[in-house]
Amino acid sequence: MGLEFYNLSHRFGYQSPNWPYFEDVKIERIHYHAKSGVLSQRITTSMHNTTHIDAPAHVVQGTPFIDEVPLPHFFGSGIVVSIPKKKWEQITYDDLERAAGKVVRPRDVVIVNTGWHKLYEDSEDYFCRAPGFVPSAGEWFVEKQVKVVGHDTQANDHPLATAIGPQRNGPLHPHLAEEYKEWSGGRDWKEDFPEWEPVHRILFKNGILGIENIGGDIDKVTGRRCTFAFFPWNWERGDGCIVRLVAIMDPKGSFRIDRGETF
Repeated sequence: MGLEFYNLSHRFGYQSPNWPYFEDVKIERIHYHAKSGVLSQRITTSMHNTTHIDAPAHVVQGTPFIDEVPLPHFFGSGIVVSIPKKKWEQITYDDLERAAGKVVRPRDVVIVNTGWHKLYEDSEDYFCRAPGFVPSAGEWFVEKQVKVVGHDTQANDHPLATAIGPQRNGPLHPHLAEEYKEWSGGRDWKEDFPEWEPVHRILFKNGILGIENIGGDIDKVTGRRCTFAFFPWNWERGDGCIVRLVAIMDPKGSFRIDRGETF
């Protein structure tokens, strides 16, 4: 048996689930076989669709664009950990320490499986009621010297710390304010989420990248140490990029990378 490859990306295409304030994906057949004898398509999309990686410059001005991030950031060893969460629950420092504190290594890729990938759909539930990281989780990633964070939810922050909630250009969904108050036992969402995208900023200021909307075969590799590959386009001044995230395992430990000898 050789290497094992596991796809951890959601599909991309017509009517892909989309973050609430982005324009819809458009895919046009410019040429097709009956017309031209070839198939050529034009895609209009934000790069923050489906499974994608954020460049630090997406949120923090003055930090690297996607083409400025060194290639080793998009390949390496890491772990997939299970931290099951329900509607609006927070992913904290303590959650991460319990799940991965004894196994995480410096420069790891750390992927969190909350179970939310099973709800990936064009829906309020997936994008607006997801669980999410809070600042203490960001500090854990920095403390452990992680190089990339991935997760099966809609953003590197809790949804109510984004424009979905009472932040920046939000709330995109004002009706959620009362729903949150009822869910939380009377708390105002501004009290629980006073900052705009704090985890994005903690990660990016410390050179840690984030992969959002992970799915595919994530359950098959949860609890495993794998090698991950997720290379983006060489896009000048890019703010992020859709990626095909792949987990790779070598059950026999017999594979090697070619040494680059001349021929």
